[in-house]
Order: sequence, then C-alpha cells, then structure tokens
Amino acid sequence: MRAIDPDSFAVADLPTPTPADGEVLIQVRAAGVNRADLLQRAGHYPPPPGASPIPGLEVAGTVVAAPHASKVNVGDDVVALLAGGGYAEYVAAPAEQCLPLPSGLTMAEGAALPEAVATSWLNLVELAGLSEGENVYIHGGSGGVGSVAIQLAASLGARVVTNAGSDDKCERCRELGAEVAINYRAEDAAEQLREAAGEAGFDVTLDMLGAGALEASIEHAARDGRIIIIGLQRGRRGEIDLGAVLSKRLRIQGSTLRSLSEARKAQIVTAMRHVVREIHPVVSEEVPLEDVEAAHALMDDDATFGKVILTL
Repeated sequence: MRAIDPDSFAVADLPTPTPADGEVLIQVRAAGVNRADLLQRAGHYPPPPGASPIPGLEVAGTVVAAPHASKVNVGDDVVALLAGGGYAEYVAAPAEQCLPLPSGLTMAEGAALPEAVATSWLNLVELAGLSEGENVYIHGGSGGVGSVAIQLAASLGARVVTNAGSDDKCERCRELGAEVAINYRAEDAAEQLREAAGEAGFDVTLDMLGAGALEASIEHAARDGRIIIIGLQRGRRGEIDLGAVLSKRLRIQGSTLRSLSEARKAQIVTAMRHVVREIHPVVSEEVPLEDVEAAHALMDDDATFGKVILTL
C-alpha cells in the first residue's frame, strides 16, 4: 500500500496491515492532520507501544475486511480514532473506535471529526464536568480541536470565550457558538480577556498552550475552576502561583488522548456517539497524501481555520 514512511516522511510502498481480533481494515479516503503528527515527526511524541509508527490519528474510509469484529461490516463508511497508521491507503482500526460516517458529510469532513470530538468530549465533559451556565475559556478556537470544542461547549449551554489570531478567525469562532472571541494579537487583548472573565472567572479552561498561558489561566479562573492542559505550544515549564491555586481551590490537570488504552478510547467513542452527528466539521484545506510536507507546513504556519486533511 502507499503510505507515509515514518523515517523518510515520503510516500513509500509499505505492507498492508492485517486486522487483529476486534479490528477492521479500512480503505482510507481521508486522514486528519494533527499537531501530534508534527511532534511525532520531530521526535517528541513517539507512538504508544504496539501502535503503528506511521503517523495519523484519525481517518474516514470504507471497511474492506472485518474478520474479527461485530457491529462493523464490510462496505460500511466509517470514521475511526487511531493510535497511529492513518497516513496510508489502509489502516487496521479497533472496531469499537469506529463510528458511521455521519449522513451528508464528505470523507474529508468525516476525517476532521474523531480526534477533535474525542479530545473535546474527554476534556470538557468527562474530566472538567462542564455544565450548563458555566463559563469556559477555550484557547485556540481556530484550530481543529478548538473549532469543535466551541461547538460542544455551546451545545452544553456553556458561555464560550475563545481566542484566535485574526479578526476574521474571531468572527468565524463566533459563528460556531463563541459568545466572545479575542484577537490575541490585538494591543488590548489582555484587557479584553479580563473583561470577558469578569469577576466570576472561568469555570473551565481548555489550554493547548501550556507554560505561556498558565499564568493567565490561573489569574482568570473561577473558584473551584478546572484547568485542563492538553498541549504545550508555548512551552512546557512555567511558574505556578500556588497561593492562587489554594485560595481558588483550583484543579489543574494534564490530559492526553493517544496514550489511553483501547478500552478507555472505546468508552469515549461510545459516549460521544450522539455528539458526532451534531458537530459541524471545519475543513481548512484538503491536500493529497504525497504533499504531506505542504500539509504540515500549513499547520506550522498557523494560517488555517479548522482541520488540514490528507486525501487519498
């Protein structure tokens, strides 16, 4: 099969995987590009033990073999959450991590869903316990996860505040359900954030930035606030005002999806099944598999809104 060689990062002829017990073989039509893929390529985020070394954490395609699986049949169009292997013509995926391609969506749109929805559901709902009427601050609303997290939080009845790197991106975040969207390049961005937080502060903060945003996340957190850190785009080491953590009774939690067990991922996929149909996937660019370098460059430049998708 054609696949991206994890060593050369070029298209190569690699062995087609054989599905194990509980797995199906998917002919991939589209694969989502995630920041984790860029980190893996740079040597900072190796795949979990036993996972395919080929990058790619989510795909959409058609099941072509299901020898050891129930509930998923040959010929089904599905989206799948993976631990690796998505940048390829075929991938073996746990059947319990597959969902039907939502009606009316293209394969490219479907491939934009699994990782982003699972990440948003795990962190906003299961870990943070976001509920109706709470204030949530979502860093990076223009990203693949951010654009989905806005929609999920708004559907739960939360008041959503987010940020993005241009006025146009901020307007698109508001169209997705954000009440407030702040251009973080604006001179008064810090004041806008302070005003948006208000005296009550943010009950939940979904932080993709890490050290560079930690001080502000703590400053603007509500009492009993929950700060969930899912990325380190602005550094991995920072100082914490423990006095504020104590006085506000804050919970600061790190979270990664990829390293969870298959059983845990299956639970998440099952729980989010009804949500997938309600989320509007945002596809920024569709790029052929052989142009994977260009796809990663688009993410690196932070010039996109939503997901970059590889097509096969």
